[in-house]
Parts: sequence; C-alpha cells; structure tokens
Amino acid sequence: MALRLCSAWISILLLLPSLSDGGKLLVVPMVGSHWLSMQEVVQELSERGHEVVVLVPEVSWQMETTQAYKVLTYPVRQTLEELDNAFQEYVAVHLTQKPFPLNALAMYKASVDVFSTFFGQCKDLFRSQETLRLLNQSSFDAILTDPAFMCGAILAHHLSLPFVFFMRGFGCNLHFAAPQCPSPPSYIPRLFSFNSDHMNFFQRVENALILLLELEYCNSFYGEALKLSSEVLQRDVSLMDLVNSAAVWLLRFDFVFEYVRPVMPNMVFVGGINCAKKKTLPKDFEAMVNASGEHGIVVFSLGSMVSEIPMKKAMEIAEGLGTVPQTVFWRYTGKAPPNLPKNVKLVKWLPQNDLLAHPKTRAFITHGGSHGVYEGICNAVPMVLMPLFGDQMDNAKRVESRGAGLTLNILEMTSNDISNALKAVINDKKYKENIQRLSDLHLDRPIHPLDLAVHWVEFVMRHKGAPHLRPAAHDLNWVQYHSLDVIAFLAAVILLALFISFKCCLCCCRRCFCKKGRMGKATKAKSH
Repeated sequence: MALRLCSAWISILLLLPSLSDGGKLLVVPMVGSHWLSMQEVVQELSERGHEVVVLVPEVSWQMETTQAYKVLTYPVRQTLEELDNAFQEYVAVHLTQKPFPLNALAMYKASVDVFSTFFGQCKDLFRSQETLRLLNQSSFDAILTDPAFMCGAILAHHLSLPFVFFMRGFGCNLHFAAPQCPSPPSYIPRLFSFNSDHMNFFQRVENALILLLELEYCNSFYGEALKLSSEVLQRDVSLMDLVNSAAVWLLRFDFVFEYVRPVMPNMVFVGGINCAKKKTLPKDFEAMVNASGEHGIVVFSLGSMVSEIPMKKAMEIAEGLGTVPQTVFWRYTGKAPPNLPKNVKLVKWLPQNDLLAHPKTRAFITHGGSHGVYEGICNAVPMVLMPLFGDQMDNAKRVESRGAGLTLNILEMTSNDISNALKAVINDKKYKENIQRLSDLHLDRPIHPLDLAVHWVEFVMRHKGAPHLRPAAHDLNWVQYHSLDVIAFLAAVILLALFISFKCCLCCCRRCFCKKGRMGKATKAKSH
C-alpha cells in the first residue's frame, strides 16, 4: 500500500511543470557497477537545478539510489534471487576451465543467458502501460542511458527524445562503428582480441577476422532487443538503427589508457570520472594501515559484483599473498580459506579509492574493470590484474602494454605466479614510474571528466540534440562510404581511355604498314 501511495505521489510530481530554470532529464541506467559512475553524473545534474528522474525496476540488482533525485519504479516479474542466480552462473562459467572452442561457446551462451534474464525487465517496462503513459506525459528534454542492455535506446526512440549514451563500450565495436569512426584493423585492436595497437602479421589477420564477425555476434547477442524494438516501434529495426542516432557518446576512457585512434566530434571521453577526492580513512582501516610499518599495504578487490571465488582458487591466492611482507586488504565475502596467512585481512567492504590514495599503498590487485583501473591510474598505484569477463581482459592488456602492471590468467595462475607478479610490481621501480607517468598525464586536463559529462548532457537538453555533430557519413550506403562507385567509374574511364588509345594505335599501325606494303609493291612493278 505504501509503495503504491509513493508511486502515486511521484506520478503527480512528474506531471507538474518544473519550478526551476533547469531541464527535465530521464535516466535509464544499467544495473551493477555500471551505475556507480553514472550516479555521480545524475547527482551533479540534480544539484545544478535539473529535474532528474531515474527509471528503476521494482526489483533492481546491486543498484542503490539516493534522495538527491526522483526515482520512478515499474513492476517486473523477476525476483532478486533469479537475477542473483543468473549472474552467479555467468561468473561460474568464466571461472571454469575448458578447452577451446568449448570455453568460447560456453562463455557466449552464458552471456546470452544473463542478458536474456536482465532484459526481461525491459520487456516488463513496455508491458506497463501506466508507466509508459506517465513517461509520455512528462515532457522530458532528453534521456541519459547506458546502452549495454539497449532498453534506454528503445525507450528514447519510442518517446522520440534525444539521448546521450554513457558507457565503456560495446563488445563488438559499435561505440566506434555507429558514430562512423574509421577503424583500420591494421592498428586498432578489436575488443576481445586482447591485442595491443602494435600487432604482428598473424595478430592483424586475427583482428581482421574479428572485424568481419563482430557485427554478426552483436546481432545475435541483441536478438531479443531487436525483436522487442521492432514490436514497440512497429517497423523493422537494425542494431545500427537503435544506436547511431545518439546525440552524444560519453565514453568512460581516455587516450592515456586507450589506444590512440580516429574519433568523431560527438564522442566525449570521460575516463576517470569515478576518481573521487581522497577522504580520511575510517579509524579501523587507518589503524591497520599504520600497523603495516615500512612495508605498506596491498589492496585486493575483484570489483563490486564479484566478492567470492571457488575455495580451491581462493586457497591458491591466499598462499601467494602470504609470501609478501605487505599487509593485504582483500575484499572477500565468501568462506575464509583455511590457509589464510596473518598478513591478509579479509573485509566485506573497503574504501578502495581512499586506500589507493594512501602513501603506504604499494600495489593494487584488481579484476581489470574500468572503474578500478582508473582509480589505480589516478592514484598512481601499479597493478596486478586478474581479469574475469567482459572488457576486463582488454583493459588489462592496455595497462600491461603501458608497463603499469602485470596480467595473470585467473584460471591457470598458481600461487607462485601471484607471488612473483606481486613482488615484481612492488619491487621493480619501472612499474611505479610508468603508472606515475600515466597518472600525471591523466590528471593534466583542463576540465574534470564529471564537469565535462554534465556539460554535454545539459547541452543536449538545451538544444534538443546535437545534429550539427552528426557526420554526413550516416546518409551514405556502404558503396558510397567507401567510394566504390567512384573507384568503379574512374576505373571504367581509365579502361575506356586505354581501350580507345589501343584501338587508335592499332588503327595507325595498320594504316602505316598497309601504306608501306602498297609502296613496296609499286616499286617492284616499276623495276620490271
């Protein structure tokens, strides 16, 4: 009863005109860790006087909201247990070793299954006629969304609103293909290739093959989303149709971390947006850090969504951590390994950024998520990376190729591998020097990424989009874009010119030889 009453009041508030000079923004977030940095943008926009409404399913997974903005919920069929189980199965597949190609097929199936489970909430949104009616009547200026599950993009098309994407990237390079960025496979590695921008011949062959297959992969992965969008919009919709009309792309990386490549003017890079200012450590953590002595501490976290792993692997990690003199803060919620060494402190939560900013921090063991990687860069802490899934392997490759850390295969690593990698990044000065250089470059910027992201969201709200930043390439077909028709025309002209020249030469030669022949015969006749 209380929930219905609260929803009724929110509905009334949404329909009232805004009392401030700010705009009206609808936010369709992605659950889990994706929400962490988007929430900072949402709160900042709200503090600047904009009316911000965050659209959230009644059963939301790992997504905390605050009273700084309005929250509109809609009914869904899934239970929290179903969402938890779907994600745990997804993680379990990535922690199970299988031979290729069985592992690739298993990971793809797990990815499709977890997408299908969470995308069910999007289907429930479009089944809720009351919610859709309310959204239609609310007169929003724009939509801010993370398009990983495509729900926000579908809703933006349905409401005919300009929309801004806030994301790390798609697994099939759509975040570059949709804005029409040139992407030569000779030096731009595709996601999931785990290559750097300096590739040998066989890596370039692999990269080209991924380029040919990645769109088919995405079309298959987003099959349910494309089906729903066609039903909602009552027309055939392709994947490119859904995403290429985004007004602005706010991308959570920069070219200190990412490999340099061509980009479009509606792509804004806000890497490090989650790097918060250092705060005072809680007293219990401060006491443990000070007790570490001259050796300092190591921070270990596999991200906000994964905090426990199979016991056998946990014991291997614990054994490796016990070989270093540093105190290790390990965020872990599972059963403690029986061989847990004295220098390892298991905690259910830790102030990650504040610990990384502490001068006693010597290394950061991370899964390679973009939030953690940027906190490592911002605070200049060398990393040991244990990527699990998604873009984490590629993130790890980028850190390693910059000389700022080492990557371990979490399925194959041993306690000795962990020990050696950790000792290397702590004791070898080059890792600290390289991460310090990256940190200095990243922090040397004219505007903070949060202010930059907020500006572009406000820009789209004020101007109802950003069509002046949209290249004419969107209006060309594949043949026109690559100038194949021009090449064919010029080739035809050249061939025709060569053919005419050849015929003219042939004709001249025939006439010349024929004339000589007649003159020769006439000379012979006179001599007789």
